[in-house]
Amino acid sequence: MSDLLSHLIDAIEKADSAASLSDAVQDLADAGLVESIPHLIEALSYNNPGAAVAAVDGLVTLGTPAVPPLLEQLDLNNYTARAWAIRALASIGDPRGLLTLLGAATADISMSVRRAAARGLGSMQWPQFPLQLLEIAQTEALEALLFVAQQDEEWIVRYAAVVGLESLALATQPGSGSRRSQIQKQLERMAHEEESASVKARACKAQQYLREAIPRAEASLRMAQSSLTSTDWEQILARLYNRKLKERTVLSEGDPQHYRELLSVGPLKET
Repeated sequence: MSDLLSHLIDAIEKADSAASLSDAVQDLADAGLVESIPHLIEALSYNNPGAAVAAVDGLVTLGTPAVPPLLEQLDLNNYTARAWAIRALASIGDPRGLLTLLGAATADISMSVRRAAARGLGSMQWPQFPLQLLEIAQTEALEALLFVAQQDEEWIVRYAAVVGLESLALATQPGSGSRRSQIQKQLERMAHEEESASVKARACKAQQYLREAIPRAEASLRMAQSSLTSTDWEQILARLYNRKLKERTVLSEGDPQHYRELLSVGPLKET
């Protein structure tokens, strides 16, 4: 352990108030040390929102290296820590978090978690997906976002779904007209029928923005090199197929119980 990391951890352990604990975690996050990831994840379970926000920001800044330990965090029974971990995964957008976000957006009991997951589904790191998986993954994200936009009781979550749909439309590859058409129809419906004035206004804004931005987005879409291994992609694809199989054989499409059960799916494991 480096002297700096040891010093920062010692400050957390010696914090004697909520404010000093939050400040100490913020200092740890600001250091940007990969070795700090386990300690930032531990801070998610503190009964201290300020410390948790600082830890999430630090994990998001560190990005990809934080994803496997964050997914491991989802195995634990501490719901508060799980909720913060989902928010971090939503902001990072790593493909390995896709299944977690699908379940969280449609079924989590916390509206703030559903909100974060819905936004995250639209802004996944789509360029990292190989073409053969991109179509499946974006279709799953679209189905989840449509479910949220149409059925979530909280306006702020539906608002996040509009943001997610907008981002997903921009990330959709040229030639995927059906998916983009579904998004445009949903935004049109919300612009006219949505009860919340804020959501209605955001849907109108999304429509206008997409009319101007889609041509530019299609011209600039490029596939970026992914840092994930072939084993990672095999696991992601297997879980997506298992999800669709479960829809067909266990529960009817749209059954709310299906979405609740998604939350019980554990993280990807190394093989």
